[in-house]
Amino acid sequence: MQDYLDPRNAEGMPNLADSTFAMDFLISVKSGIRNYGFAITETTNPELRRILTKQLEAALDLHGEISDLMIKNKWLHPYNFKDQYPIDLKGAETAVQIAQMTLFPNDTDRGGMFATPNE
Repeated sequence: MQDYLDPRNAEGMPNLADSTFAMDFLISVKSGIRNYGFAITETTNPELRRILTKQLEAALDLHGEISDLMIKNKWLHPYNFKDQYPIDLKGAETAVQIAQMTLFPNDTDRGGMFATPNE
């Protein structure tokens, strides 16, 4: 990809972005589920344990909803590695392409545009 401003290079990007956001959300929810589990086992207060358990159940439900959405949109194939591998590979390749782009000029000297402190 030479010209990242060319609209042709954005083809398929909305779907790729949506799947990336969904995966990030799924990973965050998984982290929250793990943290709720730890918190429940560390507290001795019955009321706090009840509240945390309720939040854990809500997080588990949310995880199911996000997973179902991703499976429905073919962004996630948890039971079929052959279908999931190309999706993960495409995401990794896109990340590498973005990382290799020259997004900023090499020369960042502002040439006196900012005030110079007293010398």
